[in-house]
Amino acid sequence: MGYSIWGLKFNRNEMSGAFGDLGTDLPLIVAMLAVTDLNAASILIIFGIMQLITALVYRLPMPVQPLKAVALIVITQKVSGAVIFGGGLAIGLTMLILTVTGLLAYMNRVIPKTVIRGIQFGLGMQLCLLSLKDYIPDDFIQGYILALAAFALGLVFIGNKKVPPALIIILLGILYSVVFNFSVFGLFAFQLPAYTMPEITLEHVVTGFVLLALPQIPLSLGNSVFATNQLIKDYFPERKVSVGKIGLTYSIMNIAGSFFGGLPACHGSGGIAGHYTFGGRTGGSTFIYGLFYIFLGLFIGHQPQAILSVFPKPILGVILLFEGIALMLLLKDIITDRRSFFIALVVGLLANGLPYGYLAGIVVGTILFYLPKTWLSKHFGR
Repeated sequence: MGYSIWGLKFNRNEMSGAFGDLGTDLPLIVAMLAVTDLNAASILIIFGIMQLITALVYRLPMPVQPLKAVALIVITQKVSGAVIFGGGLAIGLTMLILTVTGLLAYMNRVIPKTVIRGIQFGLGMQLCLLSLKDYIPDDFIQGYILALAAFALGLVFIGNKKVPPALIIILLGILYSVVFNFSVFGLFAFQLPAYTMPEITLEHVVTGFVLLALPQIPLSLGNSVFATNQLIKDYFPERKVSVGKIGLTYSIMNIAGSFFGGLPACHGSGGIAGHYTFGGRTGGSTFIYGLFYIFLGLFIGHQPQAILSVFPKPILGVILLFEGIALMLLLKDIITDRRSFFIALVVGLLANGLPYGYLAGIVVGTILFYLPKTWLSKHFGR
């Protein structure tokens, strides 16, 4: 069942896959909206439009995600909207320079696959820990029970094309919200956003570069570009998507988004893993996901904090957990090579445990890979 248009499929599996990245994106966006002067409705709608455009450009479940390092800094330091947009512009221009000069393609050739597997493993570990330590315990004992039920349903239906798991998990969360907070129905009211063009000065761009771009770019290179490119090769070997194309769309999203009032955004291997794990195989899942955010912006954008009343964090945590596990399991293709497996584990631990950990992981892992094989093989095998 379903139909295809523009190379996108629309069916129950694509709809399930659409929500495979919800656990990553929604809490970060809501948290940023809570501490900034940003217009919530506009942010949600522009984020949705980015998903639609990306779906049409790639025809794959290529995600658009809020930038994680940027989000963490914004949430903890309460950065102004002007600096956020200035930082997004700085990030977009930096990635554009790396792309058009060929440096991005060069780094992709130099950095070995085992290092990328380590980046994916580290990100998967981060997502799992975030899910288990923050999201799932959010509603105390009720949250644990809800998460356990959702995780069990996910295990039962994962890979089931007739009953895709994400739809069951999301419906369980909405039912939980209705039972324990019937007033959620009163949250929905149609309202067009009041749009104003952001005013970005050179000072905002410079401040955004120092405060937001410098911590974000290493993470973006490792996850948004190189790991995303590798995951497309893993899941869709028949599709040829270069790092140059990924870098270019990343750049355009942030440059255009800054002038139209959108959050700094990226692609990401975790997002592809989430969409794919829950059934997404084409850009249809990303397109549906974009429509979802446009709906939120139009009907609940006036109360962004209430969005998590409709989609409980324990449910988002379960989706995040599956996404993280899917990324960690990618190590399976190097697990029999003790040397490569060791390097990937080192990269993952550095990425997960250090400030600028993704940069450290890429540098250290690449050095270890190019050392004479006998140096590591003495203790870790061939």
